[in-house]
Amino acid sequence: MKAIMLMFDSLNRHMLSAYGCDWTHTPNFRRLGEKTVRFDRSFIGSMPCIPARRELHTGRYNFLHRSWGPLEPFDDSAIELLTEGGVYTHLITDHQHYWEDGGATFHNRYNSYEFIRGQEGDKWKGEAKAPPLPANLAYQKRLLVRADAVNRKYLGKEGELPLDKVFRETFGFLDANHEADDWLLHVECFDPHEPFLSDEKHRSLYPGLDGGKNDWPNYGPVSESRQDAENMRLQYCALLSMCDDYLGKLLDYMDEHDMWKDTMLIVNTDHGFLLAEHDYWGKLVMPFYNEVALTPLFIWDPRCAASNAVRNSIVQTIDLPPTLLGFFGKEPPPDMEGRDLREVISLDKPVRSAALFGMFGGSVNCTDGRYVYMRGVRTADNGPLYQYTLVPMHMRRRFTVEELRTAVMAPPFSFTKGLQTLRVDAGVWDEREPYSMSGMMESDFLHQDFLYDLELDPQQRHSLDDPQTRARLECLMAALMRDNDAPPEQFQRMGLEAGPRTKAQARTGGAS
Repeated sequence: MKAIMLMFDSLNRHMLSAYGCDWTHTPNFRRLGEKTVRFDRSFIGSMPCIPARRELHTGRYNFLHRSWGPLEPFDDSAIELLTEGGVYTHLITDHQHYWEDGGATFHNRYNSYEFIRGQEGDKWKGEAKAPPLPANLAYQKRLLVRADAVNRKYLGKEGELPLDKVFRETFGFLDANHEADDWLLHVECFDPHEPFLSDEKHRSLYPGLDGGKNDWPNYGPVSESRQDAENMRLQYCALLSMCDDYLGKLLDYMDEHDMWKDTMLIVNTDHGFLLAEHDYWGKLVMPFYNEVALTPLFIWDPRCAASNAVRNSIVQTIDLPPTLLGFFGKEPPPDMEGRDLREVISLDKPVRSAALFGMFGGSVNCTDGRYVYMRGVRTADNGPLYQYTLVPMHMRRRFTVEELRTAVMAPPFSFTKGLQTLRVDAGVWDEREPYSMSGMMESDFLHQDFLYDLELDPQQRHSLDDPQTRARLECLMAALMRDNDAPPEQFQRMGLEAGPRTKAQARTGGAS
């Protein structure tokens, strides 16, 4: 058996033809939906990029214990378990965050890996003289924008964008290995993450697109004119269509080499992205609306061969590690909270009644599939709040001396293999590091509650006043937090009763 996991970053479900969008050029995503099982209730877990990838390895939530950071010494990595269990694992990616301080322990879990340079703020080409920087981008992005401005000088040739190179390597791996057995290929594309840099072929699909306008939105309220905002959306769509084109080439390859008979295919993302919906750009600084939290997910499992089918069971990123382990005949370790999706794929058999999602330091969110409850922080200072880690790294920096002066040894959690961790005061942080704390920290929404009926109000325009539903989801939220062995201060800042842990009940909600 073999498996391909194709992951696009910031892939928006509401922009895909497979999910009903009728104006973007994404025919191969529609074709993908016809060849696989499409999941309609796939939710994020921990935001943003690297926290989601920790979940992709460990099968458990990240955001209640730590912000952005590497795999921990006590983490069970499904990739590493496969590697050690005789399955050859290979990573092809242009996701530069893996090579920063906060992602430094992920890529070596694979047998081999290929890193494509040049995306976003990748520290790639050396030019001492700073290029002109766009005035509209926020200060914390300046170093990223500087690197991006330099990198683009070397990405202008036809077929030489990072996405082109990622798939060139992908087909090289498949040419060498498609007849072999027992391998996992993880192809991870940074696109269509911002900046929305695509080629002329795909920009020409959208006649209203002015290629000279900004392609990198700031996270926050829409301040552009209506025309410029629409242009930004079209920049994303052009890059999305480029991703769709390469997806089609992969589907062609699997057809040509008859790979469907023995190869699992997972096409997924870490989260979505607001493209002026709710009058906001991006993620992190606003509530996690469906455009961010409800993600596209497609899976082909050759063991049941279900295709052109829709599944309504609630699934999350944490379910993918045990699913991959199960496909290769490996048992998931006991610390994984996710569930093998084999019977969801074949029968739509539920594995949970509710899902938890959020970002460290922000609101906590819970959904039962019909309703979503976004619970704001109850304490005025958002405290107490601590990071628990044995690898004190932020996104692009080590923890500062000032942060580490607050560190004490904390008792073990249920998943730390008996190890104590550093407990670091999250209120002492480096302001140069945007992901040390949640973007919600400076948000107007941090202390607000929202309750939406996803069936009657899928665009989440009207928050409900429904105390009974709110109370029910509050109980589910607290149970899932206990299941995650959330530290006591998380219950305190959210104004929830910690209570006894009810792991089996919280995980399945009575589903078997």
